[in-house]
Amino acid sequence: MTILVIAEHDQQTLKSATLNTVAAAVKIGGDIHLLVAGAACAAAAAQAATLQGVTKVLVVDAPQYAAQTAESLAALVVASAGGYSHILAPATTFGKNVLPRVAALLDVAQISEITAVESADTFVRPIYAGNAMATVQSADAVKVITVRTTAFDAVASGNSAPVEALAAAAESGATQLLGRELTKSERPELGAAKIIVSGGRGLGSGENYHKLLEPLADKLGAALGASRAAVDAGFVPNDYQVGQTGKVVAPQLYVAVGISGAIQHLAGMKDSKVIVAINKDPDAPIFQVADYGLVADLFETVPQLESALG
Repeated sequence: MTILVIAEHDQQTLKSATLNTVAAAVKIGGDIHLLVAGAACAAAAAQAATLQGVTKVLVVDAPQYAAQTAESLAALVVASAGGYSHILAPATTFGKNVLPRVAALLDVAQISEITAVESADTFVRPIYAGNAMATVQSADAVKVITVRTTAFDAVASGNSAPVEALAAAAESGATQLLGRELTKSERPELGAAKIIVSGGRGLGSGENYHKLLEPLADKLGAALGASRAAVDAGFVPNDYQVGQTGKVVAPQLYVAVGISGAIQHLAGMKDSKVIVAINKDPDAPIFQVADYGLVADLFETVPQLESALG
């Protein structure tokens, strides 16, 4: 039994989600091959070789993978899929873009966002926005799986797996990347942050969001997040969104400010180790999952909290 894990990377370093995905592959068992496809991606491949549990790193270094478009990567994965019992990718925007195409081309059913491994063919995944857990068994010859990375601890480094170069697959030319608009921030990346400060519609405006939450996040060394209501209201860009249709996070500390706690938001953050909620509505659903809840006016409380942090 051999597992293929598709690495998410920026050509130089692996994204942390890849380390969690390898951990899920370790729980399935068998040999683990890690596919690093990109352009001038030798540094990412070298890091991949150090991951515990990886038995081989497959590198495809070609200009056509510089943009890592889903169409190009899916064609490559399918061309390389022979002999693999499982194909895994993180349930990030990257993985959710690539693996459904792979599953369709292989004519198998994808198993999405697994949170536990029961056996090589049986997995646990959330349904109904995380309110129920389904145990699913697959009879497909190749199991195509996305991994909810917050459910698995990242693997350690210290390995020295062999690195093998693979030839690029035929380029379809079906898509072309024209450009990317990336949000640049000195703060930690939302999906990997250990502390997150999130704001909701209760903040009232984008101006209030930045004025109140940015100083608090700076004091805590935290990433900034938001509920869908805050994103839809235009307070912050949609890459701040935490929830079922945004990023699923599980930091050590999650501070929810002015967030009522709709089920879709709770699905994206309820696995956080410690949840602190500030809301003036004592009946807000967020308090049902919070470890510490403060029923108070956020416009008074947040500045006081920020000041108390020194």
